[in-house]
Amino acid sequence: MIRIPPPFASSTSMAQTNNQELQENQSKDMDEGLALAMETMGKERERKRKKMREEGGLPLCQDPLDLLGRDLMLRVLNNLDARSVARCLVVSRSWNCVASSDLLWTSKCEELWHGKAHLPRLSLVRGVSKLDAYSLSVMDGKRTRIAKDDLCDHVWDFHFTKVAPEYWRNLDPYWKGNGPPMHRYFHQDGSQTADPDDKVWGGHECCYSIVTSMVGGGKIREHYVRINRWLPLAVSRKQDWGWEMSNNFYCYSSVPDAYKEGGTGPLFLVM
Repeated sequence: MIRIPPPFASSTSMAQTNNQELQENQSKDMDEGLALAMETMGKERERKRKKMREEGGLPLCQDPLDLLGRDLMLRVLNNLDARSVARCLVVSRSWNCVASSDLLWTSKCEELWHGKAHLPRLSLVRGVSKLDAYSLSVMDGKRTRIAKDDLCDHVWDFHFTKVAPEYWRNLDPYWKGNGPPMHRYFHQDGSQTADPDDKVWGGHECCYSIVTSMVGGGKIREHYVRINRWLPLAVSRKQDWGWEMSNNFYCYSSVPDAYKEGGTGPLFLVM
């Protein structure tokens, strides 16, 4: 029987094989070097900690959460202001779990909402965490763009300004001091009404519209409420989250209703 010898490998394939083996060896050496460096660093940290324990000190870089425990840490964070607690959220995952607790942010929400005229509906939706409720309330409290839900959810005090004609001011309890303030009511169908015994109202039909014009970058150029064809009402927001709308002759002020179940205003954030 005649044996045929195997074909010789080409020089090109042999070079590729050598290069591959070289890369694998280099990668292995790098892994071993990295492992050795990490082991050395770990031993050095342990040596320093042991030395401090022998000298009566505490280990280096000890996490206060590990030292105090969750319950004591909650008490500590509860004494901080909301901004400081919010910074703790980004320390680590374990800190985030404690700093985002509803037990902690419930009291923060109560502090924030105390004395406010209106509480935003979007912060009181069932299932929203207290941390989210706080954040949404702060953002909504800075909002100066009024929405239809804001108009319709509130009762509005109405009175004439000092520069209004004397005849109108003589009909206004705000100036005469002879009764409760006049009220106005906005409705979802775009109409406006008043109390039945309102002497100024006169039973005429009223409709309203909200006008907003924008400029580049999403900035508001003009924003006002117009009733019929009368003078536009400039919109402003008070520190207690109440609303005011006014022109030269009359003024609207939203009646505080923080007690209202479910909150007021739009369900989604309006900027």
